[in-house]
Amino acid sequence: KKSVLYKRLSRSAIAISLFWCLFIIHAWLNGHFRSINTFQSYIRSFGLFAPFMFVFIQAFQVVVPVLPGFIGCVAGALLFGSMGGFVYNYIGICVGSIIAFLLAKRYGISLVDAMFSSKNISMDGTDPESPNYDVLFGLSILLPLAPDDYLCYFSGLINMSVRKFVLIILLAKPWCILFYSFGTGMLIH
Repeated sequence: KKSVLYKRLSRSAIAISLFWCLFIIHAWLNGHFRSINTFQSYIRSFGLFAPFMFVFIQAFQVVVPVLPGFIGCVAGALLFGSMGGFVYNYIGICVGSIIAFLLAKRYGISLVDAMFSSKNISMDGTDPESPNYDVLFGLSILLPLAPDDYLCYFSGLINMSVRKFVLIILLAKPWCILFYSFGTGMLIH
């Protein structure tokens, strides 16, 4: 009985994921992710559901990088104010980071190669089994402009525990998002 329920849940998750992927692809093809202005207009079009759509898109853009993360962070601050933008960005980006990590854990190197083969990101000289990797990963997540999406997937390929990964993401991620959210807020006021 447990395997029947698991199969049904897996099929439902796949169907929902495909629906959301098509939804995002449709928005991307219609140019809604072309700039901060088009992205803001698109999110505003959802009215009361705008925060939910924004969080979803922020999570999705980590799992499938369709727009640079800073665009979403800046758009969030412009749409929802510095504090609201921070909260929605933080939730979406953390959820997306955890999903990316778990996908890499589940599907392995073939998924990561397929997602990032066209990008020339190298971890040469980095021993992922070294205790120093955790520090390097934490610092990279903490600082802006690091290849966070790739690092989340890469960390899922190594022996890092889910608990350690989640802890690093939850503690290190807010600082960069705070910088974008409140920095944007200060620039527009």
